[in-house]
Amino acid sequence: MACTENRQPKVSVFLCFSFVYVVAVLFSCERVSGQTSAVFACDVAKNPALAGYGFCDKSLSVEDRVADLVKRLTLRDKIGNLVNSAVNVSRLGIPKYEWWSEALHGVSNIGPGTRFSSVVPGATSFPMPILTAASFNSSLFEAIGRVVSTEARAMYNVGLAGLTYWSPNINIFRDPRWGRGQETPGEDPLLSSKYASGYVKGLQQTDDGDSNKLKVAACCKHYTAYDLDNWKGVQRYTFNAVVTQQDLDDTFQPPFKSCVIDGNVASVMCSYNQVNGKPTCADPDLLKGIIRGKWKLNGYIVSDCDSVEVLFKDQHYTKTPEEAAAQTILAGLDLNCGDYLGKYTEGAVNQGLVDEAAINNAVSNNFATLMRLGFFDGDPSKQPYGNLGPKDVCTSENRELAREAARQGIVLLKNSAGSLPLNAKAIKSLGVIGPNANATRVMIGNYEGIPCSYISPLQALTALVPTSYAPGCANVQCANAELDDATQIAASADATVIIVGASLAIEAESLDRINILLPGQQQLLVSQVANASKGPVILVIMSGGGMDVSFAKSNDKITSILWVGYPGEAGGAAIADVIFGFYNPSGRLPMTWYPQSYVNKVPMTNMNMRADPATGYPGRTYRFYKGETVFSFGDGISFSNIDHNIVKAPQLVSVPLAEDHECRSSECMSLDVADEHCQNLAFDIHLGVKNMGQRSSNHVVLLFFTPPDVHNAPQKHLLGFEKVHLPGKSEAQVRFKVDVCKDLSVVDELGNRKVPLGQHLLHVGNLKHPFIVRV
Repeated sequence: MACTENRQPKVSVFLCFSFVYVVAVLFSCERVSGQTSAVFACDVAKNPALAGYGFCDKSLSVEDRVADLVKRLTLRDKIGNLVNSAVNVSRLGIPKYEWWSEALHGVSNIGPGTRFSSVVPGATSFPMPILTAASFNSSLFEAIGRVVSTEARAMYNVGLAGLTYWSPNINIFRDPRWGRGQETPGEDPLLSSKYASGYVKGLQQTDDGDSNKLKVAACCKHYTAYDLDNWKGVQRYTFNAVVTQQDLDDTFQPPFKSCVIDGNVASVMCSYNQVNGKPTCADPDLLKGIIRGKWKLNGYIVSDCDSVEVLFKDQHYTKTPEEAAAQTILAGLDLNCGDYLGKYTEGAVNQGLVDEAAINNAVSNNFATLMRLGFFDGDPSKQPYGNLGPKDVCTSENRELAREAARQGIVLLKNSAGSLPLNAKAIKSLGVIGPNANATRVMIGNYEGIPCSYISPLQALTALVPTSYAPGCANVQCANAELDDATQIAASADATVIIVGASLAIEAESLDRINILLPGQQQLLVSQVANASKGPVILVIMSGGGMDVSFAKSNDKITSILWVGYPGEAGGAAIADVIFGFYNPSGRLPMTWYPQSYVNKVPMTNMNMRADPATGYPGRTYRFYKGETVFSFGDGISFSNIDHNIVKAPQLVSVPLAEDHECRSSECMSLDVADEHCQNLAFDIHLGVKNMGQRSSNHVVLLFFTPPDVHNAPQKHLLGFEKVHLPGKSEAQVRFKVDVCKDLSVVDELGNRKVPLGQHLLHVGNLKHPFIVRV
């Protein structure tokens, strides 16, 4: 979203050391101001007359309560509730409500709906989603969501937060230069879909499992084909994403579909950009047709901030602001982050551009969401979650989950024999080098809140062994590397940890990268320190997007490479846990790491996923890219060797067809999944995994398949994933249920899902298993 510059002042932090786990103490300079109790409607205790209103009657259905409320509102009341800073309706006991809060990886104070104070000075800051996704652990996605929603409810109860959170970001990380890729679960549609539904369930689901109630309301954004912010003068506000129907349905839409259908999300946010010439927030096919129609959204559709204004002022899509208001409402928009609907909807009604019935429909969707949240159920302290408060924020359990999430996501990309893990008893001196070695703020990325505390890598490493530290670069831009101290430390240390990478100064909202090399003179710093080093050299890369670190991959002096994303408040502790072997790494890359040559020849503006041999266009992501990689999607090793074997898998899958089906009498390349033959057509795959070493390990099983070469299908596609715990010298069996028409289907050139006939290939680890699908 836009408008994120006006951020709350950050706290000062006093850091204390203890062994392994470094504790930080927060002091907030901000005092309590304004509201210190929850905002809610239907306060019968203060106004007994409200008990007679149907919208305050909890025994009625949500639909009946909303209908009763809307009929009591004036046109101006309704219009005032089409914007994020919704107006009060004092005669009906309805206070002002701020819809805009954020919870991308913890409760954030970026949106105006949430703030911190001395009552709650900070909230648990988890890793950025790109690192959490690298855990490939669906239960972790949901567990983080549950903690975030608990802390959000606790803050709501003391008047510091709202109930509606515009998170998660589930856009496909299509191009490594995108500044917001760090906010996403990566480049794969299945992983992004599982992340979306899991995190949303964690945020929204109530303890009683009632799907019509919400703990907090989540929002999947930015719909759709949005993955360019500001690249070489091309701005997200005016960018027209030209997308084929095949790419739209095959790559960009699946996470949103899963978010709505599987996650039952309460909201979807439309994006700034146009898709094939239409602003997404004014496209009735995308909003009414798909989100509300095909996917049956139970909730509201909100614009990205000022999108309605943008499509008029920047895109010149309408001639007047009133037309912009009317077209977005008629397309299916319910809420405007911004003020355009508040300013111009009444004029649009007066000009006959939109009728009040359409406004009733939009505002009803908004109020229905607040009804499901309990906003109209009276005093929150007497409702479920009413006992939550400051004691439930930044608990030791929540902070430990943040540390565990970072550990599970960290990816070990290179590890020469005898390098990692380091032995804390054997290391008498550790060199710690690099601009991110003492990172605190950098670790939590964007859409952040104030963390409970920070544990920097330097602090965590220093708590374990004697260290000598030199940043080597003043910051990640590293205009001038300072090599003398850094190389001297490396020359005498038993081992050297170099922590480099990026920050929000390099990749962020409104800031896409031009190249994917280590910024500034960091490569020089790394190479010189490695060449001077006496012992093993561990290169740690802190970034959202991938980097071309080919030089380090091929340098024998650099014995290990770790990618740690932006690992959250406990990131330093998690990094130390892995380096010293307290945790066996199990993360896998959720995105491809390309060489610099890729971005030199591929413009960000080209939305095509598939390669085009005629033009030399290499395609995008592991599913379609034809070219060399630095590291590939799914790469990641551990300190243990894991052996795979296929216990059970089919040789042949037969699809039953009706007697008169055309494919009985003619040669077909594929079958339409909409046909009746797809009902309950599935098979099981059983995979054996064995830990060959003594060290306990978590292991991610990635099951891929390669379909027959029809409909320009992906060259490889993630079919399923599972994280399994393996004690030393143990084995386990992982089972996948494969729905033939869902999991083995591909999208054809017209956007229809088809099951290819012919030879398919399953991949797991180094194993490959062919099988035939036929009629």
